[in-house]
Amino acid sequence: MFMLAAFFNNMFLLWDIEVCFSANWGQQRALKTRIRDSQCHMTLRPARGDHLLEDGDSAGRTSVMSLVPAPLNTGRLGPEALLREIHTNLLECKVCFEKFSGQQRERRPRNMPCGHVLCLECLTLLSHPHLHKLECPFCRQLCSVSDTSDCLPLFDLSELLVRGSPRPAVPHRVSAGTGRAGGLEYGALQLHSAFGGWGNLVNPTGLAVFGSSGAVAVVHDSDRRVAVFSPQGRRLHKFGQRGHAPAEICHPLDVAVAPSGHVIIADAGDSSVKVFTSRGRSVVTIRDSFKLPWGVEVDGCGHILVTDAQAGTLSEVVVDYARSLTVLNRLVSTDLQCPRSVAYCRVTGNVAVVEHIGGLAERGTGSDCAQVTIFNSELTLLMKIDSFGLTLVSPVRLCISAVAFDREGHVIVADVGQGMIWSLGKPQNHPVLTPLVSHGLVRPVGLVATAQNMLIVLDSGDHSVKLYMANSDLSITKQ
Repeated sequence: MFMLAAFFNNMFLLWDIEVCFSANWGQQRALKTRIRDSQCHMTLRPARGDHLLEDGDSAGRTSVMSLVPAPLNTGRLGPEALLREIHTNLLECKVCFEKFSGQQRERRPRNMPCGHVLCLECLTLLSHPHLHKLECPFCRQLCSVSDTSDCLPLFDLSELLVRGSPRPAVPHRVSAGTGRAGGLEYGALQLHSAFGGWGNLVNPTGLAVFGSSGAVAVVHDSDRRVAVFSPQGRRLHKFGQRGHAPAEICHPLDVAVAPSGHVIIADAGDSSVKVFTSRGRSVVTIRDSFKLPWGVEVDGCGHILVTDAQAGTLSEVVVDYARSLTVLNRLVSTDLQCPRSVAYCRVTGNVAVVEHIGGLAERGTGSDCAQVTIFNSELTLLMKIDSFGLTLVSPVRLCISAVAFDREGHVIVADVGQGMIWSLGKPQNHPVLTPLVSHGLVRPVGLVATAQNMLIVLDSGDHSVKLYMANSDLSITKQ
């Protein structure tokens, strides 16, 4: 990383740095002129640990002196001193002296074509407001803002140091089998058990959990569209004969379970939402309101949330299960882009919807751009987290197929492109990608995070249901 000795030998430049944050282009040019002047007259005595390089260009211009940090003498430094050297010499913007950070967009390290690195804010404010070009404040090389890029080595180093910091201790609660007091995002999860397989499940598309018993309901492409399994994976029963009648199911895409135990199916085959008892008796069928119902979820009040991928809507449906009547059917949002998976947070009441910007044409290609839209408990838009925005905090590009909330309110997503499960953190914070499951999945299409801190994943790639837990929870279970 290049160090600017002129800033340390000429303290008056600290006042000039404030000028670069002004919108006045003339002031910015004056700032860079003074930086160049101070470089040409800087002391040639290098600081300890640094060495001088002399660079000349092909046009025969006067060479410019620049300081480059020499390799750190790690043998003479203790761990704490070495970390201080890394933070000072590598992880600090030498214009504003702020620390580089992947969590703050304006502090992201940006690599210039000449090799020098600035934070995004300094790079933006030093560039011409109309031409979008700038001169490097250290070597005077002219470049375009579009030619700059994220400095991934520094970003990875910063993330490594952050991830290497010890997390606060998480208390354990052994009683009632609750495991840790924290949510799922505190570390990688381990496979606890799996069930299903070809024949028991055929191209499954959605799953839900009965809150009282822990039984798992899965919709798939068998003659009986709904299969109910015990928490241990033993099939209890199945229902939903293939067909278009109210008591039949044509093409199910998702399933949800109400607090009362009723099973709700999004049937794309006849554009309806169907409600059954836990044993498969038809209760009510909601038609003529949907074009392509895709995702279903039930909130804390028992209200049904339905996404319509073709209409681009999120609906709230209230059903009187005792009288088999639809009491309310209202549109919550009408400007979504191919919404699919939907999840409800039991802690905050927030609702998350996965939108696929590429639309229905991109289904199954693994290349569509997805975003997670968060609504608050009043079903008012709270925020959006898109795939492009996530690339600003991580080089990984997600292909989100499903979403869930853990018991602390962290947003959990399935990445169908890489076969991984990620935590995005809490909605009120900046998204931070934390891998939870990084191997063993082929095509995760469904997620449920239970109150017992277990993550249940529907893997359509190998037609199975997989249950994951944290290491501490696994040890508690074995005891």
